[in-house]
Amino acid sequence: MAYPPQQQPQPQWSDKSKVTAGLLQIFLGGFGVGRFYTGHIGMAIGQLVTCGGFGIWSLIDGILFLTSDNRTDAQGRVLRP
Repeated sequence: MAYPPQQQPQPQWSDKSKVTAGLLQIFLGGFGVGRFYTGHIGMAIGQLVTCGGFGIWSLIDGILFLTSDNRTDAQGRVLRP
């Protein structure tokens, strides 16, 4: 008995761009701007209070936004390329 192949659910795309989020995070990450842009308010406030982890956290976060394919917004939708 043959079973039909399992279909993978298609990801829902966000209206936010991962390039925009990454660049905002690299250049203005000390203020948590990239995280505010994607809707992660709690993490953005944490970056704002710590000045982006003295710049290190925001730089790494920005690079991960630009290079990762599975970054999501606050609603769990995958960021557009």
